[in-house]
Formats: sequence, structure tokens, C-alpha cells
Amino acid sequence: MGLAAARQMPQEEILVLSGRTLKKLEKAVEELEKAGYEAHAFACDTSRREDVEALAAYAAGLGDVCKVIHAAGLSPAMASPEQLLRVNALGTVYVNRAFRNVMNHGVIVDVSSSSAYVLPDFVVSNGLCDLAERDEERMVRHLLRICSLVPDAYKKAGLAYALSKKFVIRYAQLCAARYGREGIRVVSISPGLVATDMGKLESGEGGRMLAYTAEHRMGTPEELGWAIASLADERNGYLAGVDVLCDGGAVWGRRCRKVHDEPARSGSSAFALQG
Repeated sequence: MGLAAARQMPQEEILVLSGRTLKKLEKAVEELEKAGYEAHAFACDTSRREDVEALAAYAAGLGDVCKVIHAAGLSPAMASPEQLLRVNALGTVYVNRAFRNVMNHGVIVDVSSSSAYVLPDFVVSNGLCDLAERDEERMVRHLLRICSLVPDAYKKAGLAYALSKKFVIRYAQLCAARYGREGIRVVSISPGLVATDMGKLESGEGGRMLAYTAEHRMGTPEELGWAIASLADERNGYLAGVDVLCDGGAVWGRRCRKVHDEPARSGSSAFALQG
């Protein structure tokens, strides 16, 4: 999705691609250069604060940093609960704070997941986001204790993933309120199941949600890339502090199906559903 978004950027902008595997990055850079972009590769593990700070410094050395798309992440089939929390949740803290320090204006787009919508809002509070900045190890332990309540290993990882992505949404909202006066807009996006390598790994369990999508299919990287690039466009300058759910209608389709399948408790409930 990150590469698909990069392909939608204006060609006068310098692109810096980052990820854990330099070989993959170099291949992507070569592809973008053939399309007329100036692009650079920089290896970074977002679970390591020093890596993220080095990435931000490198990007700032090339010019004014105006757009940051934070699409790095792991899924339940790829990592342990702790790894998921450190990469997805703490990685968002590291990225937002490091780039805030080198930006004079612009936008940060944090990529969450529709999985965040299976959890109630109260499980990740502003206080937990503050704790992540003050005592990250305590924050991780707190969320791991919640995950320990689930006996099944895959579901434990799934809960950690949902918690980490719920954190992304809440932290992006908090950053939007804090960074806005500095000219930095922060917004998040929550994709549903997308036909990437990661998405295909989760298609067994996550594929159940496809029945609730409007078109009964996965999203494509190109569709999500365009959505992300649109959020990063300066013409969307008044869009801040919100999460954009881009899941083909699955979350709301499931909720509507659930309400539809339940017997109406009263005439007023049935009327509300029809309305």
C-alpha cells in the first residue's frame, strides 16, 4: 500500500521509501525512478526508536519533509503479540514524534486497520497514549495482560493486532490536536482486507469479513494507495484528527446484517432500522 501511495505522489516531490529489507526497497526505488521520480531507500525497523530517528534525519537532509505515510506494520500471522504491539503501536509513537521534530508543516498519515473497529473505544484511552510516551514498557505490559485473557494463540495475536491498531487511531487523534498549531496535520486510515502479501496471509480468518463487504471482495493495493495519497494531499487540509474507514463497507455491513438478523424488540426498533 505504501508503494502504491508513492506512485500517486506528484513527481516534483522527492520520495524516501523505508522498510526492513533494503533489497526490496531498492527494487521499488528502481521502479519509481523509471517512472520519473527521484526516490531513495532507507532501511528502518519501526520498533527501534533510533532507526526511526535516523530515518527522519535522513529525510530532512534531502529537503523539507511535507508528507509522512506510516504504513509499516505486522499482522497476527507474522508475529507474536509483543512484536505486534511494539511495531504497530510503539512504532507509531516513534514515527509521529520523530517526524514532528523535523517538519515545519505538512501531514502525517498513520495506517491503522478495520480490525480496530471490533474493540470498544474505551480499551485505548488518551491516558494510555500518554503512558506510551512516558513509560512504553509499562504500556506494552498493560496491553499484553489484556491479550493473556485469550487462550488461543492465534486469537491472542489477533487481539494484540486489534489493540495495536486501535492505539494507532487514538494516538493519531491525539497528535492531530497537539501538532495542528505547528502546521502539521495528522489523520489515520483503516483498510480492510487488501490483496497484499500480508492480506493473503490473513485471508483464512479475516476472509470471513468479505461476506459483509459491498462487493464481496478484497481491496486492491492501488485502491488503498489512492485513498492514502488523497489523505496526504494538501487539498485535504481540513481533514484532521479522524480515522477514514476504507474496508469496502465490511464493518458497517456486518453491523447492519447483525441488526437485520435480530428479531425486532419493538415497533420503534424496526422503524429505526427501516429509516
